[in-house]
Amino acid sequence: MSGKVAATSFEACLEALAHVERRRLLLALLNGASDEDPPVALYQLDSDAEDDTLKLSMHHVHLPKLEASGFIDVDRQQHSVTRGPRFNEIRPLLELLDDNRERFPDSWV
Repeated sequence: MSGKVAATSFEACLEALAHVERRRLLLALLNGASDEDPPVALYQLDSDAEDDTLKLSMHHVHLPKLEASGFIDVDRQQHSVTRGPRFNEIRPLLELLDDNRERFPDSWV
């Protein structure tokens, strides 16, 4: 049996990008200059949701989904996230979104 880890599927990447809060978080991580940048604090993200609703959905839905996929690492003590070990697998889709941001409705990115 090979020691290789299977690449993340396209469908898994699309699922990670399916919700605007996850897209905003991943784009915030993308726009950091490097992996050594400070973590993204959850309170820094723009959101359409009310604060309590966002905190609950981030904590119980979005963060676990992105962390399980390996796209982010979560520091629950600091309420912050950094790029995960598989972040580079979703990077091309994030760059496509970011490079074409002006072509999408504001609520998309």
